[in-house]
Amino acid sequence: MKKTNYPEQLLMLVYLARWLVLASVVGALAGLASAALLLSLEWATDTRNAHRWLLWLLPLAGFAVGLAYHLLGKSVEGGNNLLIDEIHDPRRIVPKRMAPLILLGTVITHLFGGSAGREGTAVQMGGALADMVTRIGRLGPDERRILLMAGISAGFASVFGTPLAGAVFGLEVLAIGRLRYDAILPCFIAAIVSDQVPALLGVHHTHYAIPFVPHFSIAIFAATLAAGIVFGLVGMLFAQATHGLSRLVKRLIKFPPLRPFAGGVAVLLLALLPGTDKYLGLGIPTIVEAFEKPLPLYDFAGKIVFTVTTLASGFKGGEVTPLFYIGATLGNALAQLLSMPVPVLAGLGFVAVFAGAANTPIASTIMAIELFGPEIGVLAGIACVVSYLFSGHTGIYHAQRIGHGKRLAIPEGMRLSELAGLRKRGGKADKTDDSAG
Repeated sequence: MKKTNYPEQLLMLVYLARWLVLASVVGALAGLASAALLLSLEWATDTRNAHRWLLWLLPLAGFAVGLAYHLLGKSVEGGNNLLIDEIHDPRRIVPKRMAPLILLGTVITHLFGGSAGREGTAVQMGGALADMVTRIGRLGPDERRILLMAGISAGFASVFGTPLAGAVFGLEVLAIGRLRYDAILPCFIAAIVSDQVPALLGVHHTHYAIPFVPHFSIAIFAATLAAGIVFGLVGMLFAQATHGLSRLVKRLIKFPPLRPFAGGVAVLLLALLPGTDKYLGLGIPTIVEAFEKPLPLYDFAGKIVFTVTTLASGFKGGEVTPLFYIGATLGNALAQLLSMPVPVLAGLGFVAVFAGAANTPIASTIMAIELFGPEIGVLAGIACVVSYLFSGHTGIYHAQRIGHGKRLAIPEGMRLSELAGLRKRGGKADKTDDSAG
């Protein structure tokens, strides 16, 4: 029988139609999940602010979250790192329980005053829902990888209202220095669809205003470079502190539910100090203030202490919104030293500390443009790339691989956790993922 050779564009129409359906389903599911998360966190924050005594129950809340994961969630405790590992080395379907467990754990964390974010929750829900679609559709390993990436993109895009940054985040976060272009269409479709769902349900995102961006000059360029270096070092500090404290807590406390209990006690004691209420929860009001007026120079350090203690001890949530807080308040402080407009450097810190801690400079630059406008693009690109370089080969996601090292001597294909093991022993890598989740 004579084989028919169809034009490439005709075959591409079939490809487009297939992924349009699959990625749209994932995007819609992730968008619904993020809308539920955002509404739940708004309720939790308002309830905690109205009933300040809830903070005293934070240790018991931590024990409850730890016990739930100990009894029901051992298979999903890896969180974002589990999703990244499954994309690189598929082994098993992501358990459906990941989505409800991380949602419940995150709401409990915020209701009782833990300092955490929401990106990790949205990404894990998006990934778990995407894998549910792969199971129903009986997709093969390669298509499953792509749909998991689309789920990550959809979760990130819908929780922050940044569809383009979300799409690129799902492509960029897997490996340092390398993008997966085979998933570019599904990631973009899923991110764009997911971003529409919360708005349709009446859920809106916080607006951060930068009134004007100064004209590019040598002085502005130099100040942005200097700030980018500081942003990268702080992003590295945050990642190393979180992983280091997590290892210490696991070594000292053998029974898992007692770890967030101890972390809850520590956060509670810290919160009794004067003026520390603003370091609890998401901290959105302080982030907004960082764009409006000078803040205390130490606010970024306070948020680091509260967030590292919360996440390293086993509470659930995410690292990204706290990194936005740390970056915005650090930029606010640096603006007072570098003679740059406070809103501009707060915006650069907002995205650049995240770029360094997550090793995602492209997604972070696009996020700056989506959130603050195209005028910030050049400065954001400089700050994010410099931060990425100066954060070294560390990161908040220990399952990230080395695609192309920031320095040529770094071996490719290794997980960040294995690279950290090599640094410590100078020999055989440690393959244990000791991230905080």
